[in-house]
Amino acid sequence: MNFTHVAVGTNDIEAARRFYDKVLATLGWSRIADLGDTGSFWGDGAPSFMVTLPRNGAPATAGNGTTISFQAPDHASVHAFHEAALTLGMPDEGAVGPRPWAPGAMAAYTRDPDGNKLAVYGMEATS
Repeated sequence: MNFTHVAVGTNDIEAARRFYDKVLATLGWSRIADLGDTGSFWGDGAPSFMVTLPRNGAPATAGNGTTISFQAPDHASVHAFHEAALTLGMPDEGAVGPRPWAPGAMAAYTRDPDGNKLAVYGMEATS
């Protein structure tokens, strides 16, 4: 099964755009489309990730136990993503480091301006 995109809610679209423009650029992604003042899409050539104001008008809230994980092309990009988030004032929710569940896995965790938990994983072959 493939996804058309993953979406998270925001309460401040401009803050979300600034955050995701910076952190997703570290993975080679860019903002592909804006939906007026209600949302935006990012991706690598095709929309993959969306941030939007909730359509029902209620405040956006972060899901407890929900994590969105982005694939990094290499370990250096994991460091760059995490550092970009921390530079923007986001918390360290899991420092950059190896993850023992898979050989060559390097990951880090943070949150976006609305509290959505984010991970970034880079897989490199080990010798």
